[in-house]
Amino acid sequence: MRNVPLDAIDHVDRVVLPIGTDYPPGHVLDWHEHRRAQFLYGATGVMVVDTGAGTWTVPPERAVLIPAATRHRVRMLGVSTRSLYIEPDAVPWWPATCTVVDVTPLLRELLLSAVGFEADYSLSGREGCIAALLLHEISGRTPLPFHVAIPPSTDLAELCREYLAAPDVGITNAVWAGRTAQSERAFTRRFRAETGDSPAVWRARARLLAAVPLLRTASVTETAGRLGYASPAAFTAAFTRAFGLPPSRFTAGGQGGRPSRA
Repeated sequence: MRNVPLDAIDHVDRVVLPIGTDYPPGHVLDWHEHRRAQFLYGATGVMVVDTGAGTWTVPPERAVLIPAATRHRVRMLGVSTRSLYIEPDAVPWWPATCTVVDVTPLLRELLLSAVGFEADYSLSGREGCIAALLLHEISGRTPLPFHVAIPPSTDLAELCREYLAAPDVGITNAVWAGRTAQSERAFTRRFRAETGDSPAVWRARARLLAAVPLLRTASVTETAGRLGYASPAAFTAAFTRAFGLPPSRFTAGGQGGRPSRA
């Protein structure tokens, strides 16, 4: 199924409903939620998924698992998606929060095949087998660290979302503490209690996440400069430590971060 609204088929008696959707660049799916769990795969482009608890950046050819009834927003940057909408009772192992995962070649091919199904596809033949195999493949995926937590407090959440929208290396703990009318020590203690990270560590990770969409159209050197790194080498080292792959793998010529084929 391609470009079919979920509401039009949600009633169909199938555990897994595959839908493929193409989005214009910069399209935003505003805050919404689904009754079903969602496996959202970006065949192209970058997705940024927000919930009240955090932000997940989904590089090309990765996916995000979204729990059922989770209010979320998705920003699409040149994305063509392949989604699976799954009855919650069928996946008791589904994570309780959004989770970015890798997508194996087998899982990718299964997804590409599944979006060609009719909504009421046969459960007893090839299509039913593919749907069952999709769940087996998803259950074995390893989480990837492309996210930051958003504090529950309104004032801290506002600071974090502003920073995610426009990372600025000039922002310091003192600046943020002043915005909340707290001492720097009290602010840092409160921020760490709500996110698990110090403000400086949080901002460093947020800057690296901001690099992922930038690398779609900019070089490593340009991205490093725009995000305030002292050199491309410093940026590359920090990015590789955080995500396990160098930023060059996420550029237009870097195959979406996948290892090169022989």
